[in-house]
Amino acid sequence: MRITVAAVGKLKEQYWRDAVKEYTKRLGAYCRLEIYEAADEAFSEGLSAAEEEQIKAREWHRLARYLRAGTYLVALDVRGEEVSSEQLSARLDNLILAGRSDITFLIGGTLGLPEEALKQANWRLSFSKMTFPHQLMRVILLEQIYRAFKISKGEPYHR
Repeated sequence: MRITVAAVGKLKEQYWRDAVKEYTKRLGAYCRLEIYEAADEAFSEGLSAAEEEQIKAREWHRLARYLRAGTYLVALDVRGEEVSSEQLSARLDNLILAGRSDITFLIGGTLGLPEEALKQANWRLSFSKMTFPHQLMRVILLEQIYRAFKISKGEPYHR
């Protein structure tokens, strides 16, 4: 299985990079993991809705170059479907059984993903109605993917 995380923004703090490195190592036993970072846009507060959309579109343009044809696209979106860890595990299992072994998770920048990206997604996934920093979201996503594999294999970790 090939899992890709395509995210807007760099992990600036060492503790985020360390956490990603740890889950990357753990996930190596279950899948081929690729992580791509697209540069985020600098902006100041007080943007109009049109300016926000322009920024999201520029970030999406840079992020979209990492997408492969045929990948199952999962967009992280606060308005997406909320699932349990067990349900995420079952969803990944079902994708594998259906021959969909190439999955890409998209994480937008500070302003999120543009509507164009959300429309292209096969699934819009929400981890909560709350908003998380995109750097933290990358760590949470990797941990949940790891947990999903552990659940699927019936291995100890999930409680």
